[in-house]
Amino acid sequence: MEEMNQKRPAAPKRTRQNGEGGRRPRNTAGNAPAAETKTEKPRRPAGGRGPAKAPRQTRPAAPKAADRQPPAGGRRAPRQTQPRLPGAPQPPRLPRRRQNAALYEDPAIPMHICPLGGLGEVGKNITLYECQGDMILVDCGLVFPDEEMFGVDLVIPDFTYVLENKDRIKGLFITHGHEDHIGALPYLLKKFNVPIYTAKLTIGLIKNKLEEHGLASSAIFHEIRPRQKVKLGCFTVEPIHVNHSIPDALAFAIECPAGVVIHTGDFKIDYTPLSGDAVTDLSTIAEYGRRGVLALLADSTNAERPGFTATEQTVAEGVRRLFVRAQKRRIIVATFASNIYRIQQIIELAMESGRKVAVSGRSMVSNTEMARELGYIRVPDNVLIDVEEVNKYPPEKVVLITTGSQGEPLSALSRMAQASHRNVKVGPSDFIIISARPIPGNEKTVTKVVNGLLSLGAEVIYENMYDTHVSGHACQEEQKLMLTLAHPQYFLPVHGEFKQLKRHAETAEHLGYIPRQNIYIAENGQNIRLSQDGLTLEGTVPSGAVMVDGYGVGDVGNVVLRDRHHLSEDGIIVVTVAVDGRTGQVVSGPELVSRGFVYVRESEELLGGARTQVEMALDRSLAENVHDWAGVKARVREALSNYIYRRTKRSPMILPILLEV
Repeated sequence: MEEMNQKRPAAPKRTRQNGEGGRRPRNTAGNAPAAETKTEKPRRPAGGRGPAKAPRQTRPAAPKAADRQPPAGGRRAPRQTQPRLPGAPQPPRLPRRRQNAALYEDPAIPMHICPLGGLGEVGKNITLYECQGDMILVDCGLVFPDEEMFGVDLVIPDFTYVLENKDRIKGLFITHGHEDHIGALPYLLKKFNVPIYTAKLTIGLIKNKLEEHGLASSAIFHEIRPRQKVKLGCFTVEPIHVNHSIPDALAFAIECPAGVVIHTGDFKIDYTPLSGDAVTDLSTIAEYGRRGVLALLADSTNAERPGFTATEQTVAEGVRRLFVRAQKRRIIVATFASNIYRIQQIIELAMESGRKVAVSGRSMVSNTEMARELGYIRVPDNVLIDVEEVNKYPPEKVVLITTGSQGEPLSALSRMAQASHRNVKVGPSDFIIISARPIPGNEKTVTKVVNGLLSLGAEVIYENMYDTHVSGHACQEEQKLMLTLAHPQYFLPVHGEFKQLKRHAETAEHLGYIPRQNIYIAENGQNIRLSQDGLTLEGTVPSGAVMVDGYGVGDVGNVVLRDRHHLSEDGIIVVTVAVDGRTGQVVSGPELVSRGFVYVRESEELLGGARTQVEMALDRSLAENVHDWAGVKARVREALSNYIYRRTKRSPMILPILLEV
């Protein structure tokens, strides 16, 4: 027993964190023989970094294992390593790591990031994270159609890859309640009832949206708060409070065995926020930066704007001055229905000036009621009135808050501009404030609404004429602060068009904290493999845009849009001919119907020549004994198209219909 106590204990093995509290032993040469008894390993400081604490009593180690002698005190000094010989072969160099990160021979654990939307566009944000077989989603938004998408109501992400892996997806985390982050949820939940993790106000906004689709009762919600960690599979997600133009906005610190990824969502840094809201939690972000952040995915919307984003307090002062300027006129304010901060500001200013408040627009009414119930909007009952009662009060006693700041065709403000609103007739006694900037692509529709309101005699305050709106997104200096505090190993700009992503990447590169090769501008659908060892692409996954037209989801594609575009430019001509099925002789016709091409009564000569061309094409087909109806239609279409283009330089869609009798 005494002899065993004198034997040298096994050298402590070097270990590495696996991200879930476990440790993996490293295979090293020269470990003590198995016959030696194990003793307690030297303790390391909290966090697993720094040198091991020295034993209380130490002694020098013997130069050779065969000559080991127990020194005085019965303890042995830490093992000494021999210097490397000059001519010895050098081991391969590992990839560049952070200075405080250990080097390991084992390959680092990877994770995969698959952005399915939100890159190269403003909206449709959705990102899938995968590690060791577990998956989580962040956001599920939509984008509004552009002017080339005729008849399309909404554009949502392609959920093909999500549905293919729904058994591995543990949950969906939502950053905040704007449409570009929650708008596509009803269409996903109809196919996959994934649990939703988000803040209280965001849950209320989502429930209002799901009510319209009959999904509110079946959805699974988990309310989360900042600093309250959620563990799903191998992921541990910590919500981090950030400032935005809506309360309860969150960033997420996503921790997994591969490392920590910070997903900012939409954010800015407002040192004087409204309603007693907290400032963006920079201390938590800095703490993660000290511990080591593998990657940062940050909002790029305002990457082209220098300086800092203005505080929401400037809007309050700007709108207060406009309330004074309105004098004895009725005030109508158009803003986003989800902009709870702005709605509260307007209510408080209305009370200051002794005015009643009415709200118009279905989403505005439902969101205001929900926010009052949850305590995010505070207004006395005697201040709110129904929109049907606005005409019972003098103009100087009313403020109307409405939807339509983006010129949506069916919004309340658009109907007012067209003089078709049931309760509100706009005239010279109205002072209208549009408290929002047009989303890129909506400029023409907003201008159309402004022109309509001006033509009715109202005074309209819009765009950047006054301080009626500030952005909810970080400008360059705030983006620099986020990059500096997080100090990530890799940086992926997100949420923006390519020019914004590019500028954000340049900002990160100029800081000098992140090597250029570690900054990557991704594209929707790319499968990004990320680890401490490097960033690589592993092909692509299904992604893209799915168009929603009425109740149809995905049935309008590029072919349909091309036809709609064709119809919008040159119209259509329908040619109807009744043909004897046995002989091929024309029984009746041809009859030509024009829509969107020419006015028939004023173009009888042109259409008469068109009939002649159709008859000649049918006669040639009969003479050549062509009974393939598809071939006959092609001949009719070609002959008629050539004739019309020679006469008009137009190319309408031609639709031949042969009725076999």
